[in-house]
Amino acid sequence: MLLSEYDIEYRTQKAIKGSVLADHLAHQLIEDYQPIMFDFPNEEIMYLKMRDCDEPLLGEGPNPDSKWGLIFDGVVNVYGSGIGAVIITPRGTHIPFTSRLLLECTNNIAEYEACILGIEEAIDLRIKNLDIYGDSALVINKIKGELETHHPGLIPYRDYARRLLTFFNKIELHYIPREENQMADALATLSSIFKVNRHNDVPLIKIRCLERPAYVFAAEEGTDNKPWFHDNKCFLRNQ
Repeated sequence: MLLSEYDIEYRTQKAIKGSVLADHLAHQLIEDYQPIMFDFPNEEIMYLKMRDCDEPLLGEGPNPDSKWGLIFDGVVNVYGSGIGAVIITPRGTHIPFTSRLLLECTNNIAEYEACILGIEEAIDLRIKNLDIYGDSALVINKIKGELETHHPGLIPYRDYARRLLTFFNKIELHYIPREENQMADALATLSSIFKVNRHNDVPLIKIRCLERPAYVFAAEEGTDNKPWFHDNKCFLRNQ
């Protein structure tokens, strides 16, 4: 009642903020103002991704100081012969390579073929600092020169592998147990089983993650008209 004698004008808080901001901008003039450009010069770009700092650019190699890894394995069984190699980036990304051998070979030849496959791929990626891991102590030690090679069929492999190592600034070879070389072993085993044609037509293998039993949606209700999963504690205890 006391304020009725005054002219009162109501304004929302948002309007007050906008007015204050407009007044502030009006008193802060910009001499070199440029209008906003609405054209998009790179509108043909369809996809962008974050690049690994050690991932080589087009026409360039990775950082020479970055350390990369290589694991390899060769398999000879009744189905055939296969080799697998995995290059590990400094950030832990795995780059797999695999081939099926169509030549008559022993286990040692398959190991050499797998090691050379990985080394050649590392050279193509312009890697300069590489650690090589394999579960064949014979191949690792013979390439390092700690064991002599007398078999005439393995001497060319040893010499060629050593010549490839000259492309790197720093390289180390390590022996690892077979249970620590599962990824390369799996690639070599798969490549030995699949019959690859001349056009390298290999079936695509997709690995999915299943987080529940296959019968979840097919399980019937219990005698009390409740679903089988209504009591998780009871279900886990019965299992």
